[in-house]
Amino acid sequence: MSDRTIPADGIGMHLYTMRDVLAEDYPGTLKRLAGIGYRTIGVSGRFDHSAEEIRSFADDAGLAIVLEHVGYTRMADDWDSALAGVKTLGGKWVVVPSIPSELHSVEGFRTAAAAFTEAGKAARDAGVKLLFHNHGRDFDSVDGQILFDILLEVDPELLGFEFDLYWAVEGGQDPAKYFQEHPGRFPALHVKDMAADGSWEDVGAGKLDFAAMFAHASEGGVEQWLVEHDKPTDAWHSAERSYRGLTELRF
Repeated sequence: MSDRTIPADGIGMHLYTMRDVLAEDYPGTLKRLAGIGYRTIGVSGRFDHSAEEIRSFADDAGLAIVLEHVGYTRMADDWDSALAGVKTLGGKWVVVPSIPSELHSVEGFRTAAAAFTEAGKAARDAGVKLLFHNHGRDFDSVDGQILFDILLEVDPELLGFEFDLYWAVEGGQDPAKYFQEHPGRFPALHVKDMAADGSWEDVGAGKLDFAAMFAHASEGGVEQWLVEHDKPTDAWHSAERSYRGLTELRF
């Protein structure tokens, strides 16, 4: 371990964490996040605002939007619009947050890989990069094949990953190993901690060894560390505590 820290402009908030307060006051929420110290955000749900409006809210707050989550089915039926929206927001990544449950098989993940290949080409042509966000069951082993690893076979120019560290560990994996074995594939992270009982915890207050993971973050190509908590009791307390946990981390 060294005295390395996460660069300030790499610390962001994935807005799913803040969904309750966003629904009440989107622009005010962004300004308060900036006041805590966050520099970037990942968009997850627009709450009846247009992409233009959200971009203006972020600009007014001094926050950079780095990505937006869009559903898997939009790759087939609304991809041009999805890409245009991410461009309007100013994001560099378009993120598919999950693969439909009916595709959770070796053949299904191969189908998804083919879909990501084509969608990734269109994203590249539009000037953004396609990423996939994992959950725990994406690391299920079926017939000796880890499903997630099928996606790593897609051309790295066409598909990267927003690596959710909690779900990777919950799925039995070591994120540091993925960073080392698949360099440059993980430009964005979801950083959320795991409580002793396996539930979600604020960053730095749980049991995940982020220092060990982040020691290899540069190999993984990490540019953004986005805080996430799926069910915070108090979103603002969680946002402040997790920001502190990330800024105080040494690795």
